[in-house]
Amino acid sequence: MNSEIIINSLNHLTPDQNPLWGKMTPQHMVEHLYKTVQASINEISLEVFTEERKIPVLKKLFLGNRPLPKEFMNPAIGPDLLPLEFISLNSAIDELKKIIERYNTFFESNPGIQTTHPVFGYLTKEEWDTFHLKHFKHHISQFGFDE
Repeated sequence: MNSEIIINSLNHLTPDQNPLWGKMTPQHMVEHLYKTVQASINEISLEVFTEERKIPVLKKLFLGNRPLPKEFMNPAIGPDLLPLEFISLNSAIDELKKIIERYNTFFESNPGIQTTHPVFGYLTKEEWDTFHLKHFKHHISQFGFDE
């Protein structure tokens, strides 16, 4: 996953910045991205919430050109914000950079592996790359960044 441009956008966030939509603070958003990358490399385990018969259609939609919906409620998280894990926004961004490095190493060391996404089922590295790029863009747009 090449994330330099997106990480550059995150470095322009301020801790008290208000989102254009949604309820995440900048740090909640960065930590959410961190946890998603963690899940993609099996550092946290998630169950699939989607009925198996619906997964092919959902995968086709998310792999297409449509942006992710703005007010989607992730079934693995629920309606409330999760408690913050890191001491500050800057430390969360630093940890996100580290997890992206682990992500790249994980898939280099495990070619062909598929890992669990709670909505889209089992994804390959290529599918995760597509998802993460869309997901990161989706969330940085909450704070007015296009990329």
